Amino acid sequence: MKKVTVVPGDGIGPEVVGSACAIIKASGAKVEFEEVLVGLRAEKELGTPLPASVLESIERNGLALKGPTQTPFGGNYRIYIERMRGGKEWRADYPSIAIALRKELGLYVNVRPVKNYPGVASRYDNVDLVIFRENSEDLYVGNERMIDDDTAEAIKRITRGATERTARYGFEYLKKTGRRKMTIGHKANVMKMTDGLFLKAGQDVAREYPDIECDARVIDALCMELVIKPESFDGLLLANLFGDIVSDLAAGLVGGLGVAPGANVGEKCAMFEAVHGSAPDIAGKDIANPMAVILSGVLMLRHIGENDAAGRIDAALTKVLAEKKHVTRDLGGTAGTRAFTDAIVAKL
Repeated sequence: MKKVTVVPGDGIGPEVVGSACAIIKASGAKVEFEEVLVGLRAEKELGTPLPASVLESIERNGLALKGPTQTPFGGNYRIYIERMRGGKEWRADYPSIAIALRKELGLYVNVRPVKNYPGVASRYDNVDLVIFRENSEDLYVGNERMIDDDTAEAIKRITRGATERTARYGFEYLKKTGRRKMTIGHKANVMKMTDGLFLKAGQDVAREYPDIECDARVIDALCMELVIKPESFDGLLLANLFGDIVSDLAAGLVGGLGVAPGANVGEKCAMFEAVHGSAPDIAGKDIANPMAVILSGVLMLRHIGENDAAGRIDAALTKVLAEKKHVTRDLGGTAGTRAFTDAIVAKL
């Protein structure tokens, strides 16, 4: 029996994560759940939005299923982490819960499958790709400062090691799942050293996988091609900031963030999460779409070898979506979160 740290999060998080957990239990997967408190409620009750005990739980279990968490925009908001690491006291600060979890747990690659599902409205058909986003560096880690009252700067950092391990994970994923092509997105025509290194390191790893085709696109051209012929892409390898932007763009090709799962994977831990926001305006109203967390749970089950349960959940969800009788409003139905969940459980 595999234990999973469950992070309900903020807003609609407890509802959609609860839905995913109920479906995973109904599938017969050999997992059990350990729930922890993170986010606004944790800050109110425990004095910090990310207690050290949460990190310890995920490190102990090696797996987490996470709902959305809320982070204020702008200002000097930071999350402070204090705990023991290597027998010594460790203190660090981060701009958001998501970044803190990725950095503290060493979750170096973000994996975002993007595909069409029947019954989910989209302008495109036959989209089926996977995005591999380097998670640990680039502009996105928040290494920035105010030079004076009117000038801010951020440092963009790319290393060969971080790029290579993400690229290698991506190519191995493509190899295991029978995919045939990786496209590297970059801006090496302008950022010749940083993006130039990302491109070269990715291409060097590609030579280790001669059976997988590898090409490259300047990031703006890549975005244009994604909205013209997304079905032509299979795997995308991207640095942190571009990866974040393109992942959401790609989710829009198949119906939006409400249908997009995500995973953050490291050497020792993996965290599976919805990529949408906490939507506090609809929290507690039984109208939130749990599909993104359900699919994140499917990714988690496949990650630990529970392929039968994962396949059964995916098939049950597909049937419910195709029938359109018990889906939430954003998917064109009238059902609530609980009714959607119950319909999938019934199919199981």
